[in-house]
Amino acid sequence: MTKVAVFGAGSWGTAFSVVLADAGNDVTIWARREEVCDEINARRENAEYMPGVQLPAAVEATHDPEKAAAGADVVVLAVPSQRLRENLADWAGVLPPQAVLVSLMKGVERGSLLRMSEVLAELVGAGPERIAVVSGPNLARPIASREPAASVVACADEDVARRLQGIVHTRAFRPYTSTDVVGCEVGGAYKNVVALSVGMAVGLGFGDNTTASVITRGLAETARLAAALGASPMTLMGLAGLGDLVATCSSPLSRNRTFGERLGQGMSVEEIVASTRQVAEGAKSCTSLLALGRRHGIDAPIAEAVDAVLSADLTPSEMVNAFIARDTKAETD
Repeated sequence: MTKVAVFGAGSWGTAFSVVLADAGNDVTIWARREEVCDEINARRENAEYMPGVQLPAAVEATHDPEKAAAGADVVVLAVPSQRLRENLADWAGVLPPQAVLVSLMKGVERGSLLRMSEVLAELVGAGPERIAVVSGPNLARPIASREPAASVVACADEDVARRLQGIVHTRAFRPYTSTDVVGCEVGGAYKNVVALSVGMAVGLGFGDNTTASVITRGLAETARLAAALGASPMTLMGLAGLGDLVATCSSPLSRNRTFGERLGQGMSVEEIVASTRQVAEGAKSCTSLLALGRRHGIDAPIAEAVDAVLSADLTPSEMVNAFIARDTKAETD
């Protein structure tokens, strides 16, 4: 039995804890608030983030990061991407030095423009063989409900990726391995920005032709940046690229698509943020992804337009008009 610590008791951290427990692991989940821990331990439920889902007996919760990490073979990070650095300032000293660190986070850090694996490497001092990423079409609620799904477990060390594959494989959750950490992270972060633009189109009342066009061009934009950073284009055609993009852009369960839809309906960013506790990672990482693209000379019209809407420099209607008005070119340019 593998001992796994999951830092983060939000929707995805809770859902992934179910996967880990179903695969036969001993799981300790860290939650920021003690009342969440008490509810998980006493009622076997995280009612705020995953109501109605009965958590397996192998999952226990604690507010103490040292207790959560003690003896862990694998440490899973499932906190909002823009808060990873500040959290690691508290956790780095208690993480077991040989534990594999698994990122469930999908974002690029503001200011530094670092991917989450790079933030982990910098603050924990872990080599690439100790850092892995899980990414794919993994909306939290269906995963927790044990609906069939697939994902990618990526690590520069293929043996480590295979080991992790073994500890997350269940009857409902099918993991594939990859060594392309960069591609998985870029795909996971960029799809949130594309989902915001798709949501805006839906909120404006546009239909399938519009959303399919945005999704397809969003994939091309994602692939350009990923390739510039050294990723394999094939990764973006797989679960961590196209698969995640389709799920996030198509489902009303997607926080990023829902955030964009509300923007399209006329709500302001401030109004949307005030109405929910959930984090739309695309709204947090869009500026960073745009800056990363500009650093590498990548044409990023969707990221530019979404960033302008989030900054209130452009309305969603103006964003759609700007897409159509762009100079025409060959599709492969």
